[in-house]
Amino acid sequence: MRRHPRRGEAGREVTQPSERGAEVGRRIGVGLMYGLWKPRVLGSWRVPASGPVIFAVNHSHNIDGPMVMGVAPRPTHFLIKKEAFVGPLDPFLLGIGQVKVDRSGADRTAITQALDVLSAGGVLGIFPEGTRGEGDFAALRAGLAYFAVRSGAPVVPVAVLGSSERRGRLIKGLPPLRSRIDVVFGDPFEAGDGSGRRTRKALDEATERIQKQLTAHLENARRLTGR
Repeated sequence: MRRHPRRGEAGREVTQPSERGAEVGRRIGVGLMYGLWKPRVLGSWRVPASGPVIFAVNHSHNIDGPMVMGVAPRPTHFLIKKEAFVGPLDPFLLGIGQVKVDRSGADRTAITQALDVLSAGGVLGIFPEGTRGEGDFAALRAGLAYFAVRSGAPVVPVAVLGSSERRGRLIKGLPPLRSRIDVVFGDPFEAGDGSGRRTRKALDEATERIQKQLTAHLENARRLTGR
């Protein structure tokens, strides 16, 4: 995606997420994730080779996002809470094409940037549960449905398994080094009903449809990996 300034809140210029930056982030992720752990990737061939795509990723550990960035076949722009953009991480995350989002309200800048990623044919990564938890897709926020219905982009469910099973001995906050982490990509599906409606009812129905698909994918991923 071409980078260009846009006026954001309080008149500040906002730089659009860069596809080239996201590719740099993917390459960094490849080195780190495969160097520190042993990712096993299943179903990556299901990811459409081009065009807009939304990754819906379960979230039980902080490394889930970087892991998906490193093993996905395409560069990914994740929606990441603004609290993660601290110190040197702020310019770094922005530089690798990630999207800063303020979860305290409707962040118009982040919404616009995310839709721009999709309109340019890029990959948007979302944790539909909104925050780290059990990683079982039990509680979904409406954000994923909004982006899917508004953009028409297919949703690819992604299950990350093994990142929160055990704590490492050297670094307590991370999984054990060289342990296996499974990432399973599912079949892409359309969240909307084909009508193009973006009413509250349509978004609620899309959220319910998404939850069924993601829950089924997670169950299948656990059967495939034995986790």
